Amino acid sequence: MHWPFEILVVGHIVTGTIGLISFWIPVISKKGGINHRRFGRIFVNTMLLTGAIASGISICTLIDPVGTHPHLDEVAMVTGIFGWMMLYLAILTVNLAWYGKLCIDNKRHHPGNRAWHNVALQIVLAAAAFNCAIQGLLIDQPLMIGMSIIGFATAATNTVFMFKSDPAPKAWLKEHIKGLVGAGISVYTAFFAFGAVRLMPELALSPMLWSVPLITGLAIIIYHWRKLGWLTRPARPAESVS
Repeated sequence: MHWPFEILVVGHIVTGTIGLISFWIPVISKKGGINHRRFGRIFVNTMLLTGAIASGISICTLIDPVGTHPHLDEVAMVTGIFGWMMLYLAILTVNLAWYGKLCIDNKRHHPGNRAWHNVALQIVLAAAAFNCAIQGLLIDQPLMIGMSIIGFATAATNTVFMFKSDPAPKAWLKEHIKGLVGAGISVYTAFFAFGAVRLMPELALSPMLWSVPLITGLAIIIYHWRKLGWLTRPARPAESVS
């Protein structure tokens, strides 16, 4: 498993780096503009590819934890963190990127969001989150349990929107932002956490390190939702003067 693992890691670094950089251009560029759409497509495609490669990396780790991570001694920790949790994060990344893409593709045809593959992705994500939590309990790793909550929340909120019979006119835009910024949070989390284990192993499981992408991503989502008026109260009608 050593050489397939190393090839996948190189591919993961290449696609992940492109995704990490391209993420910011749609965030800061004019919404709907040429750069927003062009780099948005690049980001989505690289996230789908990065997630698929990460799934392969995690499977290699589960098959041969010692051979793929000879610098780490605890086999149970390697299997849990670099196997099961990485597989979960890979599925989360693919889920959010695909969901965010479909939200804009189907902005004029909401039932299209209920395509079988989108529904299946929510089921697979919920199952992966559940497994991540169970594996975290087995190796006494609270971080895995905490991270699983994001998957449950993502699958639940995605499903609620997908099966709404009559969503608000711009609800697709809110979900599009949530999905693609969420994919950015996922890939930056993996970058900080799994990259840190090679450079600074003592920080690899630090909750503070893992929280940086989450806090940054949530701030971006909230900022754009506020601009769309999703988080502001409607103005109260002026009282008539008698």
